[in-house]
Amino acid sequence: MKIRLLCVGRLSEAYLRDGADEFLQRVRRYLPTDVVELKEEKIGGRRPDIARIREREGERLLAKISDGSCLIVLDERGRGMTSPQLAGFLEEHMVHATPALDFVIGGPYGVSDAVRQRATLVLSLSKLTLTHQMARLFLLEQLYRAMTIVRNEPYHNR
Repeated sequence: MKIRLLCVGRLSEAYLRDGADEFLQRVRRYLPTDVVELKEEKIGGRRPDIARIREREGERLLAKISDGSCLIVLDERGRGMTSPQLAGFLEEHMVHATPALDFVIGGPYGVSDAVRQRATLVLSLSKLTLTHQMARLFLLEQLYRAMTIVRNEPYHNR
């Protein structure tokens, strides 16, 4: 199984890039993992057309989804999971030979309805609102934590 993070935008702060790179390398010890960055839509003007921004970014995201992949969209209104539940979700897909898990992190305005409707799972990392850049770091850390739980390694401190 392969994991891909489809992310709108780049990480703008060095501390976010460093943290994300660290956890990306850790996750890659267990599963092939790639990060695909898509360009953020230009805002244009004082009053951005948020629906149009989401729609255009959504079109680009949908074009990048792998055939046969399980799509997980991160959204603050999604289903919450504990770290062990996320580990169980990953393990189930590994056992059933899902070819790829594509995790989508939208831009500052979230994702379009079309992307959300295509999702197998809409997942919330927290009830708190996170920036899309922080969400990438937190997701990578949680993927690493989940893999250590699956492998019964001590990182999770059970």
